Amino acid sequence: MSEILENLKYAKSHEWSKLEHGNIVRIGITDFAQEQLGDLVYIELPEIGRQLTAGEQCAVVESVKTASDLFSPVTGVVTAINEGLEETPEQVNDEPFDSWLFCIKTESPEQLNTLMDAAAYQAMIDE
Repeated sequence: MSEILENLKYAKSHEWSKLEHGNIVRIGITDFAQEQLGDLVYIELPEIGRQLTAGEQCAVVESVKTASDLFSPVTGVVTAINEGLEETPEQVNDEPFDSWLFCIKTESPEQLNTLMDAAAYQAMIDE
């Protein structure tokens, strides 16, 4: 059974988001997503400084089975990427909630309210 953390918000496209100090949103992929993908072999992250719109395709994860696009949960500017994942993408398989992918500084943190809470995400993946 996939782990789902209560303190995060979830997108239908299986990204998790966590609002941090200074309107920084830390983003990764869910435990369910990494289980479905299988062993990750490559992650393409957005460039620091890139302006993103909520819902915009901005990254790619590739596994031994498939490639999957990732989408920005909020509008804002990419402020950080987890460079360690370029060499060891399998960290996401081992620790999906510790292995964040990128961070966005948003002027509209309320956009996170449009995402699912843990119970709604669990209901979606149980369908």
